[in-house]
Amino acid sequence: MTRHFLFLLGSSRTGGNTELLARKAAEQLPADVEQRWLSLAEHPLPDFVDLRRDSDHVRPPAGSAPAMLLDATLAATDIVIASPLYWYSVSGLTKRYLDYWSGWLRTPGIDFKATLAGRTLWGVTALAHEEQEVADPLIGTLNHSAAYMRMRFGGVLLGNGSGRGDVLNDAEALTRAKTFFAQEPPLAHFPYKA
Repeated sequence: MTRHFLFLLGSSRTGGNTELLARKAAEQLPADVEQRWLSLAEHPLPDFVDLRRDSDHVRPPAGSAPAMLLDATLAATDIVIASPLYWYSVSGLTKRYLDYWSGWLRTPGIDFKATLAGRTLWGVTALAHEEQEVADPLIGTLNHSAAYMRMRFGGVLLGNGSGRGDVLNDAEALTRAKTFFAQEPPLAHFPYKA
């Protein structure tokens, strides 16, 4: 299968440190790898309504943000969540997107979980702390989501930056970006199954 990377930008602003770091990593992908970049701020999802016990989920209407994001997700072999570290986890825009996975799991005719199984989830984030451990909740969110979906997890590329463009001064992050997508990621697993 030809690789198709979907980069989901979870920041409320464009050109932030997380996006800059994701673009540096993406520069290293081979030319024949398709890349699609979508800003979750530019394609806002309505609040997610959990209908598990009330009614059946239906495929979102064509042309809507949920339909476009669902189709982009299903088409991707590699999904890259590029979310800044907001209050020690993913941004609200990113969390809302992941909440939609719950509905897509129950939408007849798309077999969301089986389609994503074996594909790869990656993360990129910029944080203002020098101590990278503060990103553990974000990493856990992405790893556990991948584990539930039986996806591979490529880990999270971490960079440091608070002011606009600061991440471009993080030499270690830029070095890691050069080989981040070159690794062969393992199947994700929950910590209790290690």
